[in-house]
Amino acid sequence: MIRRLRAPLLVAAAAVSLSGCIGLGGKTPPFLLSLDAEATPTAGGARTAADAATLTILIPTAPQKLRTTRIPVQQDGSSVTYVKDAQWVEAPSRLFQRLVSETVSARTTRVVLDEGQYLTAPGEQLAGQLMEFGVDAATNEVVVVYQAMLVSAGGKSVTQRRFEAREAIGGKVEAKPVGEALTRAANKVAVDVTGWLGG
Repeated sequence: MIRRLRAPLLVAAAAVSLSGCIGLGGKTPPFLLSLDAEATPTAGGARTAADAATLTILIPTAPQKLRTTRIPVQQDGSSVTYVKDAQWVEAPSRLFQRLVSETVSARTTRVVLDEGQYLTAPGEQLAGQLMEFGVDAATNEVVVVYQAMLVSAGGKSVTQRRFEAREAIGGKVEAKPVGEALTRAANKVAVDVTGWLGG
């Protein structure tokens, strides 16, 4: 009897766990948002680099309001709400890291690694903080702010630069137009970061 009940209980537990991960207040959003890179690497091209010549792009740190799959709306200096029914497929810091990696790979000749891919020396490392990735209610715009930090191979030097992009939402603060505007703004930042890195 115990064996017969075990499988249904596991399925039920998994369903409850999944609804807790995806739902907002118990309600599943109509769709999930993601970031699409405007420039993506072409298939078939091989690149080779010595350890010190690689570039490892790390997942940026983020403030508490961005450590969620929801999209924050900054109402004023001390008040934050979230866009109704808007939810990313995963944390925005991870989506942004992947977007930057794809953009750098597509627009340069660098060998770009994810932080989980390097086996020995990671070469140069691009770290930083995703400071803003949401809606500015005062201007009805989305804003992406990334404080980048480039660490040279061996950690001998560190260079910092702040990148920012804004895009008009062009309508109500709703999931689809906000997600589209954030994708445009994130791509602008990724292109600017790529130009700064060179190569």
